[in-house]
Amino acid sequence: MSTFRTGALASMLAIVSLVGAACVNDAQGNEGAGGADEQAATAPATVEVMLSDFAIDPSAIEVPSGQPLTFSIMNHGQTPHTFAVLIDGQTLESEQVAAEATGTLDLPALEAGTYDALCTVPGHKDLGMVATVVASDGGDTTVAAGATGPTGAAAGHSSMTASEMAALHEEGVNAFLEGGQTDTTGGTLIEPRIIKGVKVYDMTMEQVDWEISKGVTKPAMAFNGIVPGPEVRVQQGDHVRFVFQNQLDQPTTVHFHGLTVPNSEDGVPYITQPPIMPGEYWTYEFTIQDPPGMYVYHSHFNSTEQVGSGLYGALIVEPKGHDWKPLYGAQPDEEFSMFLGDGPLDYVINGKSFPATAPLVASLDDWVLIHIANDGSLLHPMHLHGYHFQVVGEDGFPLAPQNRYMADTLVVAPGSRFDIMVHATEPGAWAFHCHILPHVEGPEGMFGMVTALVVQ
Repeated sequence: MSTFRTGALASMLAIVSLVGAACVNDAQGNEGAGGADEQAATAPATVEVMLSDFAIDPSAIEVPSGQPLTFSIMNHGQTPHTFAVLIDGQTLESEQVAAEATGTLDLPALEAGTYDALCTVPGHKDLGMVATVVASDGGDTTVAAGATGPTGAAAGHSSMTASEMAALHEEGVNAFLEGGQTDTTGGTLIEPRIIKGVKVYDMTMEQVDWEISKGVTKPAMAFNGIVPGPEVRVQQGDHVRFVFQNQLDQPTTVHFHGLTVPNSEDGVPYITQPPIMPGEYWTYEFTIQDPPGMYVYHSHFNSTEQVGSGLYGALIVEPKGHDWKPLYGAQPDEEFSMFLGDGPLDYVINGKSFPATAPLVASLDDWVLIHIANDGSLLHPMHLHGYHFQVVGEDGFPLAPQNRYMADTLVVAPGSRFDIMVHATEPGAWAFHCHILPHVEGPEGMFGMVTALVVQ
């Protein structure tokens, strides 16, 4: 399959136009009576397309057939993207468009039909950056992208009045505070079987339809049918055995992120093991050596798709007697695990998108311990309203008292884990959200990576 960049294609079109104009002038000596109309008929139609992490909006792009096209590309994501259309075995693509920048792609006139479109940055197609271009007779010469739904940055609000915008925002907040938006919950605690002193955890990797918010269901990959997978709680010195069955339609492995394990148990295909093929079982066995904190288990095969689709879960190493005070300075009254995710499931916290995210509920004067992990592909600066929290652990290492620090916004990089402590001294519902705004809010209100600390 051959590939042309938009600059080269534009040059080719310009040459063709010049040659065509010269032939007409040579034949006629001047522009004929119908020249102006002919030029108008072949003037490019402008088509607006919006890119985000990771979607193309609209997903079905309507264009006129028989007329050259200029795609006006807006990138509202946080990473560079391209926009490409497949035509007769060729991939015609734009240059990379930087975050919050614009670009163009010029195409020749298309015959009536449907064409595939995508972002050609490696991995982005698998994360959902695909669309179709539908060429048909007639239509306006300006085709605008519509506003996105609750899974990306908004293109605009021109279709809504101020009252409509306010009402939709209020509706989302009320739904969040009422709770119960979906019937499923991820990250529930799994109890092991005990065999001769060994803690044995049985899990499957399977494809499921996962409801990320009320009425919005996405194809997902899940451990034991939930996103995130079951939460595992162990202590230093525990001998553990994980038995995984692959019920996916593709190979997989499992990596224990941040844990000290024997090389044979590291879960990297063709480096430490063969992949687990569909229908096969694989057992990992080791002794917990690491200090208390948050660790992660996740897929390590086709991980852009598999982890992005939900194959991750928390492994919490607890202190003896569940006594966090010697490590973190206070014994928590409430403890929560928070996974940040992006990709095929969109922007989610614990596999859910606002308003289906679960609040962190505490009583007045409680100490709240929050374990945070980012198993997405993007940075997520998590901001808590109304409070300054103390960062007490990072990547499974408790921070010494002199190294702890106060913050209200914590940048959580892909693969990073933090433990933070909050002293719930102020009652109310306090928003807790990613501060990359296209991940959380648009004209219709809040969506995506938003929850709240609710202090009663």
